[in-house]
Amino acid sequence: MHARGTPRLRGALAVMAAVALLFTLSVALAPERAVAAPVLVSRGKPVTASSTEGPFAAANAVDGDPGTRWSSEFTDDQWIRIDLGTSTAVGQVVLTWEAAYARGYRIELSADGRQWTTLHSTTTGTGGTETLTVSGTGRYIRLLGTERATPWGYSLYEFQVYSATGGSGPGGDVLLSYGRPGSASTSQHDGTCWECTPDKAFDRDPASRWATSPEGGWTDPGWIAVDLGAPATVNRVVLQWDPAHARAYRIEVSDNGTDWRTIHQTASGTGFKETLDVSGTGRHVRLYATQRSGEYGYSLWEFQVWGTGGAPIPAPPLPPEPTYDRLVFSDEFNGPAGAPPDPAKWVPETGTGPNNELEYYTDNKNAAQDGDGNLVLEARREPTPGSACPRDPLSGSTTCQYTSARLNTYGKFQFTYGRVEARIKVSGTQGLWPAFWMLGADYFDQGRPWPYTGEIDIMEHVGKEPNTTYSTLHAPAYHGAAGYGGPHSLPGGADFADDFHTFSVDWNSTGMTFRVDGRVSFRVDREELERTRGPWVFDHDFFLILNNAVGGDWPGAPDATSRFPQKLSVDYIKVWQ
Repeated sequence: MHARGTPRLRGALAVMAAVALLFTLSVALAPERAVAAPVLVSRGKPVTASSTEGPFAAANAVDGDPGTRWSSEFTDDQWIRIDLGTSTAVGQVVLTWEAAYARGYRIELSADGRQWTTLHSTTTGTGGTETLTVSGTGRYIRLLGTERATPWGYSLYEFQVYSATGGSGPGGDVLLSYGRPGSASTSQHDGTCWECTPDKAFDRDPASRWATSPEGGWTDPGWIAVDLGAPATVNRVVLQWDPAHARAYRIEVSDNGTDWRTIHQTASGTGFKETLDVSGTGRHVRLYATQRSGEYGYSLWEFQVWGTGGAPIPAPPLPPEPTYDRLVFSDEFNGPAGAPPDPAKWVPETGTGPNNELEYYTDNKNAAQDGDGNLVLEARREPTPGSACPRDPLSGSTTCQYTSARLNTYGKFQFTYGRVEARIKVSGTQGLWPAFWMLGADYFDQGRPWPYTGEIDIMEHVGKEPNTTYSTLHAPAYHGAAGYGGPHSLPGGADFADDFHTFSVDWNSTGMTFRVDGRVSFRVDREELERTRGPWVFDHDFFLILNNAVGGDWPGAPDATSRFPQKLSVDYIKVWQ
């Protein structure tokens, strides 16, 4: 996986508080102990998978029928996951493989389906029936295939999970710090970090943060603490750092908030996301930082404390995971020629565009169905009197010299997690910038500025790169030119504007998979993203956007070679959950 930024800003550029829900849980591994005869706890339980091949659904692997099977698509890094329904002490896993087995795979366990602990890992899988002795406690268990043994995918007749306790495990740790009062050495409160107070590190919101103040706080030491409300046993601490992180720090506990005991210490802090297994008791937990990584102070998006006891405040529930088999939105644009987009599904955005674009977006004058099953967003070279745009190099005018269309589903349809797919023929000439993308609904719901809302670009194309499209994520810690994404090019240098192509994303709590014409173009693993770039801000509602922009920071302006009008044609858009 690699990152490729697209120089694109979609919304207001202001620093503001929070977007989305971040829910990082832990798995408590069971100590070694004598166990009773294994009890099968996986049969008939809810199951999901990264992909399926034809009729070979994930549920077949837990139905107890050795003649049915789950099968994945023919690529590596595929997974199948079982929800055991409750925190369970797992002691044994039995894998009954079809001929398409995994040479390399991991068995992983999780309290919440997000934060995974490896129970078993191998690069020498044998296929057939493999009986694995494991030890751990969690609600979710998955097999993650990392290397296929055949050209096919991964295929299991049975994925059996056994527990000596029959699924009535002792329970896992809980998030103790959510919503609890915090304190800090200093806090920042200015145009760069507005209201970056200690409570922002304990709100489970990955787009709000605590930071030390430039006035006396960009020095060593610096600290932030949380009152858990009652004595607690602390087993894990999760730190999601802003780039201003600590190279040296201590994790401390206290009974009274005055006298502190160290339970973790390091002089080689890495920044980004650090998950620390600790052991201590106390009512108060403090991060005490003694060496900054750079010239600035200390800043945390999240400071999570996990364990038992305390006085935990229940955090808001997480969205359900998608199974990708329920169609929740569909538009096939089968209206008569000249009909506008369905007003029950689409809202036209009007006015000038962002990003130094040169078009004026009209109220559906440039968006219509063509009578052949397509929606067309047409960019034209025509001035809009009274409008104001950046200077057009061809005419020298600052009156908008182009019109086009931009549509969204806000207020009509928004959703969290699912499979989004569209069949699109892009426009293609110098200066054109067609896109199919999603923006966090809190952009309108709460007036939160970009990039704190998060942005998911399923497809972007610029005319100066005819054979390439891009899929990119934008968030507070990675946006604009530093966005997290990747390109996809057609074989033989073919032009995307010559034909229709299918663009899709599978989106759940653990990551995203982008595809072009069914081929994986870019994968996002949440854990890797948090460890290497910054917080994941994609656990809340988003809405769909289509637009056909002219000019802008990335594609540049039209020139003497540009041809108008230019059509962005959409055959269909569908969303499954």
